[in-house]
Amino acid sequence: MEKFKKITSSAVPLKIEDVDTDQIIPARFLKATKREGFGDNLFRDWRYNADGSPKPEFPLNNPKYSGSILVGGKNFGSGSSREHAGWSIYDYGFRVVVSSFFADIFKGNCLNLGILPIQVSEEFLTKVFDAIDSDNNTNFKVDLDNQEFTIEATKEKISFDIDPYKKTCLQNGYDDIDYILSIADKVEAYEKTSIIKELTHK
Repeated sequence: MEKFKKITSSAVPLKIEDVDTDQIIPARFLKATKREGFGDNLFRDWRYNADGSPKPEFPLNNPKYSGSILVGGKNFGSGSSREHAGWSIYDYGFRVVVSSFFADIFKGNCLNLGILPIQVSEEFLTKVFDAIDSDNNTNFKVDLDNQEFTIEATKEKISFDIDPYKKTCLQNGYDDIDYILSIADKVEAYEKTSIIKELTHK
């Protein structure tokens, strides 16, 4: 997994509430077991017509929008627990998803895949959408170390919460196994101490 560094990027707005995982990646595209290629079908039914032609009004098809930040409406990622939803977002190129509410399982899946879900207040989310409407090239700064999300044009910022363990994993590019390996010496020391204590108490 890539290390998560500070990001300053423009954003793609998706002003839709209650976006569920079947809309993020339709079930018919879940047969693959590798993570590659899912970005092609991100929001497939919203991005393309039945004949496969792109819908020009959809934000991901609009050339004026770009960046590694996806801004969604309230209640993003509801529905099934499929990891593929996170895979498709990551494979498309997004590293941050902003919303005023995330489904818990989706949020956890994102963190496990190297995507930072940033939950903001509804009021601040409106400000983010307004900033993009005013200038589609406006940048946003994501500071994971200090857990701050900033609208660069106005310098308004908001703090966000993240589990300390998941923060460490993102900062170092660890999955759960990588993290265990990174503290292998501590695990071994603990095991030796536990064995000694067990033997001395017999």
